[in-house]
Amino acid sequence: MAEKEIVWTITAAKQRRAILEFWNNNNKSIKYAEKLILRIKNRLDTLVKFPFSGKKTAFQNTLVTSLGHYSIFYQVKKNTIIVTGFWDNRQDPKRLYDLLNK
Repeated sequence: MAEKEIVWTITAAKQRRAILEFWNNNNKSIKYAEKLILRIKNRLDTLVKFPFSGKKTAFQNTLVTSLGHYSIFYQVKKNTIIVTGFWDNRQDPKRLYDLLNK
């Protein structure tokens, strides 16, 4: 069986970048951001092996997996996992709904 490729949408990549930049600026260090990047990578490696391990969402064909204070929203296609959102769960959920409905 071929391994699934991970693809980030522009929106999800922007969300991830904004969160990492926030922590870099807030902590005046990249150490936390580096740890978060590793946690994201490890979770995505797990999703490659078990793509349907996430929970179903109200959004069509979209699953979500938790990563502490963060959620990774994704869709599973034939040979691809498409990350559609990377969300800090401490934010206003209305913003997430608007982003994922675009």
